[in-house]
This record gives sequence, structure tokens and C-alpha cells, in this order.
Amino acid sequence: DKVLAELIEPYEVRAAKLREFLEDVKPSLRYDIVPLADPYGPSVTDPDLQCLVVSEETRRGGEAVNKKRLENGLPELALYEILLMKDPDHSQNEEEKISSSSLRQRLLGTLLRPPRQDPTLPSRPYVIGLTGGTGSGKTSIAKLLGQLGAFLIDADKLGHAAYVPGGPAYEQVVAAFGAEIVNEDGTINRKVLGAKVFGNQERLKSLTDIVWPEMARMVKEQIREADAQGKAVCVLDAAVLLE
Repeated sequence: DKVLAELIEPYEVRAAKLREFLEDVKPSLRYDIVPLADPYGPSVTDPDLQCLVVSEETRRGGEAVNKKRLENGLPELALYEILLMKDPDHSQNEEEKISSSSLRQRLLGTLLRPPRQDPTLPSRPYVIGLTGGTGSGKTSIAKLLGQLGAFLIDADKLGHAAYVPGGPAYEQVVAAFGAEIVNEDGTINRKVLGAKVFGNQERLKSLTDIVWPEMARMVKEQIREADAQGKAVCVLDAAVLLE
């Protein structure tokens, strides 16, 4: 549940930085660096540990460790509390202390790695995938990128277009799910269709197997349209882009 968990550095990178720090502070120091797969790590099972360094905000975690150690028949650890350094450069919306959460927030908008060069992909337009759940801010970001000149493709609108009478997925969807999903005016009743697939993974897959390929084809048409308009950047707004 960390803020911007996607921007947490890989374990190998973090361990390498910690090694570099320890060797810089005291080259003769003997240490083990252990990946933590749970909130306690080896602190509740290692009989050789004697002390746990905590801060004011993690003291309760240290006390929880000692409770677990007693349950496991191990002696309590001495809790050594340190003060956390203040961050002189913190902004109004950031924590006062030096914080990995604040550092991750500052990484937003940073190119973490250069774009992969793929000779099979055209250089223009440059296509950006924009994804995330409801309320994640996709629409706001898409509008901002559109104001900067990007060509916007809304996958949700394409999905609706795929279902309309005469749309590329219309006949297949009606054939697969029956005439009862069709309104009197010939349009597909999305509520009735939704009720048929909701909670049924097999039926949902049947629907996406029909609709998603058609949407992908429509997206490619839109990208070609962006190219025809001379657009350098194309943004695809899609909630289930990765799926």
C-alpha cells in the first residue's frame, strides 16, 4: 500500500545502494542484507539478533516484533530509537522527514529508461498508452496531453462504437448472446448484456474475444488517421490496456 509503488526501485538496486553506503561508512563492517517478504522479516525468528533500530513512527512496529519473538520463545530485542533527518527541500505537500514516498513523487514525469528502439515500429506517430482504474486521473491527463497537441484515442468510445448496429462487433455479439440483448430500436442493451457476463469468467472471455480484436483494429485505424494529420504523438486512453 505504498504511495506510487510502481516507482519503488528493484530490490537489486536498493541492495547495491545499501552495500555502497555501508562500505563508505565502515569498510570493515560485517553485515547481511536480507530481502523482507513480510512486515517482520527474520527479526521474529533469528535467535542471534540483539537490537532493533527504530524511529519514533516505527517504534510500535518494534514492539510488535518483540511480542512475536516472545510468542516464538525468543528474547526481546533492545529497541534503539533514532531521530529521522528533516528534508530541507520538502514541499508543502510532502513529509517533513527525508522520505522515499516524497522521492517517488518527485520521480513523476521522469523518463525511467529510454524508449526501446524497435525497427518494426514506425517512428511517427509516437504512441503512448495511458491506463489505470476508475478515478485514477486518466481523463485529466489525456486532456492535458491533448492540449499539448497529442492526438487522443478513447478506447471506451471505440468500445461503444463496436457495439452499435452496423459496428464491427455487433453481429457477432448478438449471435453469441442472443436476441434478448437487443432493444426495439436494434441497439444492444448493455445492461442486459452486462448481466449475462457479470461474474461469469467464461462468458466474459467470450465477449472480450469478440470485441477486443475489433477495438485493436479500430485503434490502429485511429493511429493511421493521426499520422495522416501529421500528429507526432498519439495517446491511447484505455482502462484495460495491458489486459
